[in-house]
Amino acid sequence: MTMQAAIRRMGNSAGILLPKPVLAHLQVQAGDMLDLDLENGRVVLSALKPHPRAGWAEAAKELAEAGDDGAAWPYFANTDDATLEW
Repeated sequence: MTMQAAIRRMGNSAGILLPKPVLAHLQVQAGDMLDLDLENGRVVLSALKPHPRAGWAEAAKELAEAGDDGAAWPYFANTDDATLEW
């Protein structure tokens, strides 16, 4: 996929607008983060993969605020953990 894009002034910096087909190919949208590398005189953009646990803290807080953070399987309690032998 070969395309052209003009460099545009953006405040004290400069940038390019990524065409819609490029965004679709990278499976990203406005606001997502990209990894930027320089390789042999080329700029290489890659979609950043989110951390596997991204958003967990916020989700846990929402569950706690809703009062829905009890044990999902209360019969698998940790009361006997101290006596476990491996």
